[in-house]
This record gives sequence, structure tokens and C-alpha cells, in this order.
Amino acid sequence: MKNLGTAILLISVAPLCGGQRGADGVAKLKLPPSKIALNAPLTTRERAVQILNRFTYGPRPGDVEAVMDGKWFDQQLNPGSIPDGPLEKRLGDYPTLRMRSDQLQDVFPDRGAIQLVADGRRPYPLDPLIAGVYEVEVAKLLAEREDKQHPHAELTDAEKAAAKKADQATASRVAGVLFSMPKGQRMAALNAMPVEDRIAFANNVSGDQKNTLMADFNPREREAVNAIQGGVGAQYRAYDELAQAHVLREVLSERQVQEVMTEFWFNHFNVFFNKDSDQWYTTSFERDVIRPNALGKFRDLLLATAESPAMMVYLDNWLSIGPNSLANGVDPKKPNSKPGNKGLNENYGREVMELHTLGVGGGYSQADVTHLSAILTGWGVDRPNMGGGFQFDPKRHEPGTKEWFGHTIDEQGRVEGKALGGNNPDGMKQGVAALTLLAAAPQTAHFISFLLAQRFVADEPPAALVDRMTKSYLDSDGDIKVVLTTLVTSPEFNSHRYFRNKVKTPEEFLASSFRAMATDPSNPGAVVGKLRELGEAPYQALPPTGYIMTADHWMNTGALVARLNFSDQLTHGKFGGQKFDSSRVLAFGLMADRGAGAVAQAPAVKGKVRALPVAASDPMGPDVALRVLEGTLIGGEVSVKTDEFIHSQMAAQPASNPTETLNLLTALLLGSPEFQVR
Repeated sequence: MKNLGTAILLISVAPLCGGQRGADGVAKLKLPPSKIALNAPLTTRERAVQILNRFTYGPRPGDVEAVMDGKWFDQQLNPGSIPDGPLEKRLGDYPTLRMRSDQLQDVFPDRGAIQLVADGRRPYPLDPLIAGVYEVEVAKLLAEREDKQHPHAELTDAEKAAAKKADQATASRVAGVLFSMPKGQRMAALNAMPVEDRIAFANNVSGDQKNTLMADFNPREREAVNAIQGGVGAQYRAYDELAQAHVLREVLSERQVQEVMTEFWFNHFNVFFNKDSDQWYTTSFERDVIRPNALGKFRDLLLATAESPAMMVYLDNWLSIGPNSLANGVDPKKPNSKPGNKGLNENYGREVMELHTLGVGGGYSQADVTHLSAILTGWGVDRPNMGGGFQFDPKRHEPGTKEWFGHTIDEQGRVEGKALGGNNPDGMKQGVAALTLLAAAPQTAHFISFLLAQRFVADEPPAALVDRMTKSYLDSDGDIKVVLTTLVTSPEFNSHRYFRNKVKTPEEFLASSFRAMATDPSNPGAVVGKLRELGEAPYQALPPTGYIMTADHWMNTGALVARLNFSDQLTHGKFGGQKFDSSRVLAFGLMADRGAGAVAQAPAVKGKVRALPVAASDPMGPDVALRVLEGTLIGGEVSVKTDEFIHSQMAAQPASNPTETLNLLTALLLGSPEFQVR
């Protein structure tokens, strides 16, 4: 089809938007009417589809049958017991995922760090490998400065082509020299070459030469080569790897509930990758703070975020100084000492109550915000511009007992005689006690339960369910697994009223497209780019609220057209070099169609599977293919209107091209209204 998006938009906008609009003018979700009573319970198969739609990034072929035994969700709540070898192998291509923040800052310096070295305000690193990275980056910076001071005439196209050809020749020559040497000596030899040769090599080596050389380098050496590509500054490499790994986890991980909850909590405790030194801290924030606590106790998660450099930088708490602290010039040993002009930063104190725990209308006042901010002074970061860790600095802490949120908390973290500060330094104990009280507050229990129900049940979740989840939270001391179990076993979650009623975010749409076809994203960077285009780039939500997860934010005409065009590109082999085989998708469906329990789970692989031919000239062929693909991609039949439109498009296809017919069927189903919901 010449323009799939325009064509199928006719069937997509009406069912999804239905002419309803909110106060902001954004189209509201309106699903096709169901003949089944809304309060009727789901069948066993529908329940499996519901769980997979809500707690994975979409079912793969064979997943529904595997979940129907009722054991899957409990297994998923213990992710450490689930092997995830294929994903871990893919993630091995991204060494930054395992680096400390200070290592990231060393290997992938930003412009600021490079300027410090170039200006002699910071020495070159002692590690020869990292020093080589800085040597190249400093040379690029100095050349950039020279060009600004003494501008050269713009090169002609012919001159640019000649320069490119010369750089490619240099890259090939350098590669030849490296190939002639033992593998263990190649990186040292590269670092000993002139800077210009190293830059030409990093930016222009390609094909088999690049693949072979990069494979022979160890992970640190590969990162050093990657770091010197492009312009001045290499910090973008940390983002590229983190974002691409994010995509791969969603599509390939067997630990789907952990990944879904990691994304949920990251969005809840949002940090912005590009905020100052959070470009070094976001990787460890997700790895060490969010993912390990995603299915634990909420208090542990809250405290872990509060003690993370990423959060302290993002919400500026590392800048907060107690007005009467030593850091502001007040010394108890010197009665005449006077405070300076430093003071509180209330960003974190406000957001930790409004967004992280109590919620808007949680019963706190502006005075509580100020007092909590004073309690949390001293919580900060050691050398944030060098990737240092969290530290509590007592000199910055506002001293004394605090009255806050109806409680009296002393420096030792005692609240009404009860010690809540744990094994921490005095002063810091006060903050730990306050956060512990927040985690245990009934308002927090209700707010967190509401957000979970909104994410996994309905944009406007049923109050009775939220109340039961709140009780489970309070009875279990904030055990996330217990609260999720209450949700999943509830009559609301298992009723037709809340079946296929949630619109997929761009992230969910893209991931579910790959998973529905059991397809491994061969170019995850292209998927990250598409997420940016659709408005949900990983780790790029600027406000502390994170990304909005309700339908009114994502369902509009432009978004639908973009999704439909992606479906067209993906199924016709025009998306980031991704290979697509519609007959393979059909084969999985035919295998699954033999009956529940008779199908093995389809792995996500790059290879092809031989499929039974479906001739487009056979009048039953396309209908059989459509039914099979509906079951594979959507898990059920499409609406009459969607079905009629798909048949009209199939009728326009040449009978002699069954492959194109299958590609078209797949694209139309991925772009259908039914695939946009979960």
C-alpha cells in the first residue's frame, strides 16, 4: 500500500476516539461495544490474556497457553528463579551497564570534563586506556576552538568527498597495521598512533574490518574506541547503551513482571538523564536502586531512591544547606557566629511527599514541606561532577529536633520515643525516620494503590479495588508483591469491564509488536529513535511526574498515523534494517491453532521458520491467514468494521503475490484499533 496510515486511519480513529473529547480537547478512548456483560468473569484463556497484556510487554506466540495453568504470575514475582540467558548474552554487548558512575565519567567524559583537562585544571587520567580517550577528545576540542578563532572557508562538496575518502583510506591503513599485530598489543599500538589517525579509524573503519577488530578487543577497549567517535564529548554513549538495553529487556526478558515494575517505579521516581551529572548516575539508579527493589517493600525502595546520587542531583537536594548549619557559618562553639546566605532547597522535600508518597491532597502543608527539607539537609553527593557516591554531610545538616507532619523527630531519629533511624549517623537518622513514617502513612498506601490500579486496571480505577489494595499495603508493611497479588486476584481485574480497556503507550506498542511476532530487535537503536519520535524516549521525561500513562495523552490522530506507518515499515522490511518474515509469524499461529497446551513457546530469534503456504488465489487462503494472524497478534477476533476494511484491502492485492498479502495482513492487524489496547 502506498499510504497505510491514511487508509486504515478510517477504522482506527472512530473506535478509539469515538468523537469523545476531554476538557483539554484530546480524544478519549472508546472501545468497540462488547456483547458480553461487563461484570461477567473472564474465561481461563481471557484471564491469561489479561495478565499477559498488563504484566508483560505483550504476549508472544505460545505465551497464553503457558500462562493458563495459573502458576505464571507467582513465578514471575520471584524473578531470581527465572533463567534469562539469551537476554543476558545480548546485554553483554553493552559494558556501560555494569560500570560504576565514576567509571562512566572517566571513560565517557562530557565536554565539561574535557575542558578541565584541556585547560590544565584537571590532570589526565593515570589509566593509559582512559588517558588515550581524553587525549583524542582534548585534540578535538582544541581544533574546534582554533576553527572558531580562525574560521576557514566552507568546504565544497568535492572537497568534503575527498576528505572523507582520505579518512577512509587512513582507517583502512590503521586497521591493516592492527591486524598484523597480536591481539593483546593492538590497543596499545592504536593509542600510540597520531591523534588524527585514531579519529579517522574510529569514525571510518567499517564492514568486516570493523567487526573483526571490535570483536577481538576486550570490552574496555571497545568502549574506548566507541568513546572517541563523533564530536567533542562521549557521554551520549552511556545513554545509547542504557536506552538500547531498555528496549531489549522489554522485548526479550523472561522476567517480564520485574521489567514492567522496574519501568513503573522508574517513572514514579523519575530522574532525567540529561540533568547535570545524572548522565553518569541514571544507569546505576535503574540497576542498583529501582530493579532490585521493584518487587520488595515500598519503604526499602523509597529509602534507596533517597540515598541515590541520581535523585539528589535531579531534585537538587545536594545543594540544600541548613540555615543554621556549620556549612552556613553557624558554629555552636562560637556563640557570635552568624549564618551566611545559604539555605534550603525544597524541591526534593516537596516532591517526595507530593509525588513519591502521600500524593496531592495527602494532608501536608507548606510548613511540612519546609520542615522535611530541613530534615533532609546533608543528604547529598560526594564529588557529583566526578561520579562520586551518596554521602551524608553533617556539616550541611540543619541541627535540632523538628516538628513535622504531626510528629516530633529528634536528631537520633526517635519519634515519640520510638527509634526509626536505623544504623545511620545522627542527623541522617532524622531523615530516615521521616521517610519511614511516609512509607507507612495510610495516605501513601492509598496513593500507591491508586497508581498501581490505574496502571494495571483502568485509567479511572474502581474505588473498591483501591481500598482493598490499600488494606493489603498496610497489613503487609508495604509489600509490593502482596499488593499486586490483591490486584491480580480481584474480581475487577478478572471482569470484562476492565478487559482490553487500557491504551498502549508508545513503549508498550513497539515492544508488543516485536513480541507478538517473536522477533528479536536487530537494531534496538532504531527502536529508541522511534520511541523518541512517538514522544516516549527512555529516561528523557523532564518533569518529576515522569511520562503520563493514561489514554488521553497518547490517543490522537497524529499518534495513530505514526503507529500505523511504523507497522507498515516494520512488516515491509523498511525499519532500521530489521528483517521481517510474515510466513514465520503465520507458522507460529498455525502451530498454536492446533489447540491449547499443544504448542511450545516460540523463542525470539533472528532466523526464519518454514511456513505452510497460503495461496492468495485460494478464496479461503486469505481468510484462514487472517484468522490465524488475529489469534497470534491480537489473541482474538477483530471487530466487524476492522474485518471489513482488511478484506477490502486484501481484495486490492494481486492474487499472484501471497507474500505481500501476508505482509499487508500483518501490518493492518498491528495498526488496528484492537492492537492499540491491552
